[in-house]
Amino acid sequence: MKTFTQKPAEVVKKWLLVDAEDIVLGRLASIVATRLRGKHKVTYTPHVDDGDNVIVINADKVKLTGKKYSDKKYYWHTGYPGGIKERTARAILEGRFPERVVQKAVERMMPGGPLSRQQMKNLRVYAGAEHPHEAQSPTVLDVASMNSKNKRSA
Repeated sequence: MKTFTQKPAEVVKKWLLVDAEDIVLGRLASIVATRLRGKHKVTYTPHVDDGDNVIVINADKVKLTGKKYSDKKYYWHTGYPGGIKERTARAILEGRFPERVVQKAVERMMPGGPLSRQQMKNLRVYAGAEHPHEAQSPTVLDVASMNSKNKRSA
């Protein structure tokens, strides 16, 4: 039996809609990263972008377990000597761009490289419940019902 290898021209991409309200961040990110890479498909080919387009809404209502909401820190560097900066998850989620917490979580679950950067362009994250992709008629992916641990109400 020959090994199946998918060609980029044969790829069929679907649009998925994920509601992140009350979903645990890490569990959401791992499911979204799997869908972006296409590992859930039987036609998965490691060197081809055959993942789906994923829309995440309500990213500002995502939950973090334990004390991560107040203690988890995100670091970046300005490029100047001594220019390391940090911000807590709480500051980001309550700030101007709360969707960046979900974007970073998914990005860090993807392998580094040109293909991953291309696949990350298929992710759209929105802080609220509105999104401009109704024309693509996305199918709803219910992450909360996949596992009882995925949803956090408290």
